[in-house]
Amino acid sequence: MRALISVSDKTGIVEFAKELVLLGIEIISTGGTYNKLKEAGVAAIEISELTGFPECLDGRVKTLHPIVHAGLLAMRSKPDHMKQLKDLNIETIDMVVVNLYPFKATILKENVTREEAVENIDIGGPTMLRSAAKNYQDVTVIVDPDDYKEVLEQLKVKGEVSLDTKFYLMQKVFMHTSNYDTMIADYLKNQRNDHELPDTLTLTYEKVQDMRYGENPHQKAAFYREIGKKKGSITDAVQLNGKELSFNNINDTNGALELLKEFTEPTVVACKHGNPCGVGSADNILDAWTKAFEADKVSIYGGIVVINREVTLELAEEMKKVFLEVIVAPAYDKAALELLQTKKNVRVLELRDIDVPQEEHAYDLKKVNGGLIVQTIDSKLLIEEELKVVTDRKPTDKEMEDMLFAWRVVKFVKSNGIALAKDKQTVGIGPGQVNRVWSTKQCIEHAAELINEDATKGAVLASDAYFPFDDSVEAAHQAGITAIIQPGGSIRDEDSIKKCNEYGIAMVFTGMRHFKH
Repeated sequence: MRALISVSDKTGIVEFAKELVLLGIEIISTGGTYNKLKEAGVAAIEISELTGFPECLDGRVKTLHPIVHAGLLAMRSKPDHMKQLKDLNIETIDMVVVNLYPFKATILKENVTREEAVENIDIGGPTMLRSAAKNYQDVTVIVDPDDYKEVLEQLKVKGEVSLDTKFYLMQKVFMHTSNYDTMIADYLKNQRNDHELPDTLTLTYEKVQDMRYGENPHQKAAFYREIGKKKGSITDAVQLNGKELSFNNINDTNGALELLKEFTEPTVVACKHGNPCGVGSADNILDAWTKAFEADKVSIYGGIVVINREVTLELAEEMKKVFLEVIVAPAYDKAALELLQTKKNVRVLELRDIDVPQEEHAYDLKKVNGGLIVQTIDSKLLIEEELKVVTDRKPTDKEMEDMLFAWRVVKFVKSNGIALAKDKQTVGIGPGQVNRVWSTKQCIEHAAELINEDATKGAVLASDAYFPFDDSVEAAHQAGITAIIQPGGSIRDEDSIKKCNEYGIAMVFTGMRHFKH
């Protein structure tokens, strides 16, 4: 038996090669791997000795040779194949141990040049892997050092690697090379600033962890991250306390973080089941917490809280009084962290770059049965100069401030979405109803129930999409709401404008909607 070994990741390779030699397996090797084996006293044949052709072009060409690939691809069960090898004086290669040039590590380096990245695109490695994997029934192909142990055990016990194991290793090869090629394609696409949705879409992610279950205990789940620097994302957070994050924790926390990024002033976002339940902004983070908490003291129970300022001891003392699943902040005062860590189940995460937004051309993906729908994220910002006052009464500066606050919130409320706000505090949120007036009435009722009967008096209302009828304006007037911000664009806009004028409500059109399904 002969094994061809050429690895960039040399973890455990010397020990593995020594065991192969003890089993009577001849080693063929290349470049740096050959030198490492030779230094460790492992007998090996250099690839150029096998092929009779020297490595050239700075090592770009060394294994791309018929002697290598015929030795890998010849099917031992076909007499004609074996006769051709004999006639050509080529011997079979029975094992390939290859991992690829460190393309990922290269592109993740600071200030890496395109030339350096391209130079780390492996050619010979993937070619050998694919040849060996195609002939898996005759060739054992190893791309992952974690598989050395199992292969050795089978060789020692049975004298061969089982067909089932070879088939498993074949699968790993094509998953590995697919991931590798996708990273290269993504890098080149980004280098060209190509933000078009491609004709074919191949995505690659790395597993962060397996999860106990998904949304429900009978569903399998795992957490994957995109490859690259993703500052400001939950994949970049460091967990400082608590149990591992669940599927629902991650999903809900991600939504809360994306809403938090809309604000620069001290802000706290409380989220439950993917919808914000309380949002507050203030001059200091403690007052922002108080606003978010008092916006909905019921729903925050067992919820997610994200904060865009350092958590102080005073704030930690207030949060400790509430059962929270997850807390995320850019930093924690030492005493604050120690206090929160006394609650062993609360997941405490530090996300230093919590304010960094997603890249505007990032994909938003939704799996449907038999397919995938893809869009860019909803990154468009509201430009105040483009706002259009459509009523006789203009909003006051105070009303405008609250409307802009509410507009940021409603962007992250499931449609049909309504958000009520006053003094930069949500006083009612109505998500996910099939009828917009139901969402409006729901958040008005919740405001009265959860805060007080006067909570909506003097408040403003934000709607993620236009009003199809004037019934929401009627409901807003009855609740004492004084200003409304909405996209406009309904064929019945004039009905809503007329109703606002009748009640002295100021209404502003944004010209953009924020459906969130």
